[in-house]
Amino acid sequence: MGIDRRAFLAGVAAVSGCAAADPRVATGTADRDTNMIVVNALGGLGDPNHPGDGNVPDVSPRVLAEAHASGLTAVNVTLGYVAGADDPYEYSVNEIAATDALVRANSDDLLKVYTAADIHRAKNEGKIGLIYGFQNGAMMGEKPARVDTFAALGVRIFQLTYNPANLLGDGSMAPENRGITPLGREVIARCNANRVMVDLSHSGETTCLEATLASEQPVSINHTGCRALTDLPRNKTDAELRQVTERGGFVGIYFMPFLNPTGHATAEDVVAHLAHAVNICGEDHVGIGTDGSVTQIDDLAAYEAVLAKEIAERRAAGISAAGERPDTYPFVADLRGPEQFRKLQGLLAGKGWGEARIEKIMGLNFLRYAETIWGA
Repeated sequence: MGIDRRAFLAGVAAVSGCAAADPRVATGTADRDTNMIVVNALGGLGDPNHPGDGNVPDVSPRVLAEAHASGLTAVNVTLGYVAGADDPYEYSVNEIAATDALVRANSDDLLKVYTAADIHRAKNEGKIGLIYGFQNGAMMGEKPARVDTFAALGVRIFQLTYNPANLLGDGSMAPENRGITPLGREVIARCNANRVMVDLSHSGETTCLEATLASEQPVSINHTGCRALTDLPRNKTDAELRQVTERGGFVGIYFMPFLNPTGHATAEDVVAHLAHAVNICGEDHVGIGTDGSVTQIDDLAAYEAVLAKEIAERRAAGISAAGERPDTYPFVADLRGPEQFRKLQGLLAGKGWGEARIEKIMGLNFLRYAETIWGA
C-alpha cells in the first residue's frame, strides 16, 4: 500500500497508549440517537490509536461503539491500492476479500452496500453500511475490463485518480492539468455499464470537466472543498461543481485543512464551504464526505509529534497535496469524534437551515444519487 494515514497513525499509537472510556457515556450519545440518515461519502472505520495495516476497516468494540453512537448509517470506505510498491491489482483484490470476511464475522454490526436499498436496510437494522470504494484507478492497469471484475466483487465507487497523474487522467497535483485519457474514457464507460459511481475527487480540473461530460451517468465529487473560498488544488472550482451537479451528480464537502488558507480549518469553515456548495449546486446535490473516521485520537500532542514525519513521507512518495503541512491536522479539530455529525447539524440549524435541508446534506442527497446510479 505504501504511505497512508493509517500507517502514519501507527506512530501515534506507539507514543499514546491512552485508555478510552465507553464512548456512549463519554460523548453523551447513549440517549440522543436520531432518526436521520447519515451517509459519509468518504470516510472510514478505524481506531487511530491502535491502527492496523492497509485500508481494511478496524472493527474493534470501541470503533463499532463510537460509529453507532455517532448516528452513522453508511460510509464509503477506501479499499485497495492508493500508492506504494505493491501490485495494485493483487493488493486491491486481497483487501476486498479481507473486508468481506470482516463483514461476515461482524454481521450484527456491519452490512455491505450494493444498492440504495441497503442503506435503508442498514438504518432499519441498526447497522453500519460499508460502501466499497477506490481512491485510485491504478489497479485497472491497461485493462478496463477489470472494472467488471471489481464491480462483481462489490466495489460501488471508482475514483479515477489520486493526487498524481495515472493512466486514466491527471490528479489535482499533476502540473500539466491534462484531461482524461482514452483509457480513462474506456474505464468510465465500463463504470456506466456496471452502474458504478464515477468519483472525481482528487482529479485535476481538466480531467474533472472532461470526465463529467464523458460519463453517460451523473458523476460525483465525494470529498472536496470549494476553491472559490480557499484556492488550493484539492478544492473544486465553481465550474467543476456546477457542471457535475447540473448533470445530476453529487458533491461531498470534507473536514480537511484545505478548507482554510491557514490550513487550520474549523467547523465554521465546513459550514461556509457547505453553504457555498449549496449556492452553486443547489441543496439537492450537496452532502458530506469527511475523509475521516469518528474515533477520537486520544493524545493530540503525540499526534503532532509525528505529523512532520508523515508529511515528509507523503511528499517523498509524490502523493501529498498543496496545503498539507507539518502543523496542519488531516481533520477539523473542533468537528471530530462521535459527536461530529450532531454538532454539524446544530451549526447548520444555527445558520437558519431547516430540518429538511439538513437531512438532505447529512445523507438524503447521497441516497438519491445512489438510487440514480445503483438502483433503489
